[in-house]
Amino acid sequence: MMTSPALLLMLGAAGVPLLRGLPRRALMLLLPVAGLIMLWLLPEGPGATFALFGLELTPVRIDALSRLFATGFLVAALLTSIYALHLRSPLEQALILLYSGTAIGGALAGDLVTLFVFWELAGLSSAFLIWAGRTERSYRAGMRYLVAQLISGLLMLAGIALRVQAGEGIEFGYLGLNGPGDALILLAVGIKCAFPLLHAWLTDTYPEATVVGAVALSPFTTKLAVYVLARGFPGTDLLIWVGAAMTVFPIFYAVIENDLRRVLAYSMINQLGFMVAGVGIGGALGVNGASAHAVADMVFKSLLFMAMGAVLLRTGTTKGSELGGLYKSMPQTAALCMVGAASISAFPLFSAFATKSMIMEAVGQEHLTVVWLLLLFASAGVFHHAGIKIPYFAFFAHDRGHRVAEAPVNMRVAMTLAALICVGIGVAPNLLYELLPHPVDYVPYTTPHVINQLQLLLLASMAFTLLVRTGLYPPELRSVNLDTDVVYRRVLPRSWHALSRAVPRLRRTLGPPLRHHGGNLWSATTRPLRPEAKLATPWPTHLMVWWAVFLLGAVLLLALL
Repeated sequence: MMTSPALLLMLGAAGVPLLRGLPRRALMLLLPVAGLIMLWLLPEGPGATFALFGLELTPVRIDALSRLFATGFLVAALLTSIYALHLRSPLEQALILLYSGTAIGGALAGDLVTLFVFWELAGLSSAFLIWAGRTERSYRAGMRYLVAQLISGLLMLAGIALRVQAGEGIEFGYLGLNGPGDALILLAVGIKCAFPLLHAWLTDTYPEATVVGAVALSPFTTKLAVYVLARGFPGTDLLIWVGAAMTVFPIFYAVIENDLRRVLAYSMINQLGFMVAGVGIGGALGVNGASAHAVADMVFKSLLFMAMGAVLLRTGTTKGSELGGLYKSMPQTAALCMVGAASISAFPLFSAFATKSMIMEAVGQEHLTVVWLLLLFASAGVFHHAGIKIPYFAFFAHDRGHRVAEAPVNMRVAMTLAALICVGIGVAPNLLYELLPHPVDYVPYTTPHVINQLQLLLLASMAFTLLVRTGLYPPELRSVNLDTDVVYRRVLPRSWHALSRAVPRLRRTLGPPLRHHGGNLWSATTRPLRPEAKLATPWPTHLMVWWAVFLLGAVLLLALL
């Protein structure tokens, strides 16, 4: 029977709270490493199957796509575990392994029911990483996050049920948009992938997680959603435009956002948009590009969240208006943050240069000029807000006088390993290309591509410098920017309060006349049924016979029509 690295991590997580000191740290590091070894020893193909309620389940199915994403999740789990070694909370450390195990289980699922189980477990376990903040804000954010995850799960369950009812089975392969069940599954994935108008849970909750919790949240839930899209919906034209919209709109929010972890949350939606567009293009190049960029994003986005987590740990804030000058106190963290910024910005020799460009090439080959221009604009935008804004306002802007210690050693080790992976993918992209689901016939380091990318980055940096020097760049202000979460933060509460105030007034105003007219209507309606009324008096027998004959004839006539 085929074993699963997901089960190894999830069961192993139960042992973390039972240990202390060095044995606990050793277990946290050994579990992801053992999971990687187990994953790559498993043969390709479906594992053992079993029947449940008449359905044949395949808990583990290994192919190039599932192995790639599971490898990315295990690497992210190892990096996050190293980053979390200093924690004194064994529960939070165990949750990291449990959560990563659910993402791995979803990536290896061979049927939709198994996918649904891990889909829900991922949402539930990750909510506790938000609640671990132990504040009123984190509690409320965690509840909103859990509601979004449960809605996504219910939609997926309904979609699976409709597919089973239609006789389409539960095999987790290409789904497409062939019926209402497929549409519900796509909507469920859209919530976790932060589609436009469905994205507010991400920017609302990730910044409220703990220092380590935000790092753990960044690689798993949204990338599992990308995996489901790549598996079930490649070549779906709708996703091209959805992805293009996702790359563009977060830029404007990120530019005016003060909380740098929230800037990273918007940046995550931007990067997810590239992946969604790649899946929508489909074909070998589109799916390869989306898959490669998803794995690269697991690392460089974790690196950026790690850097901001270190800043939060030492200064108590990630507000751009309260930071600056930290390169003097935290030079190593600043340097590692800049590696993450260069990676997400697709600088040559860094990871996104070798992955995002595949998606751009796929769009170009389809001659989708408008989409290509939108993605080009989004590429400049991400360098503007994630590549420049994050390190600039945290480490190099106006010195706010913070004189703090460097990040703990384990944090710097995790960030260094992540930075080395980012550089490794950028310098030797074929190491990643060999793992992709389709053969790769793409060379990123061509003279035109390098020159065009450097020109784009140079122009974006000049624009940022000009805006800052002229004072036109939006200042970092202590404020809260409302997104589509304005619906449940403002509109729904105010509507409820207004309704609760209006109901008593309506009761006082309309209650007496309604009761008076209601009493009169009841009296008039029930008058024929009173004992003294005509209907209550005895009727002649011959009249009752005629009524029976009439009703029987009417029934027969209706039956014959």
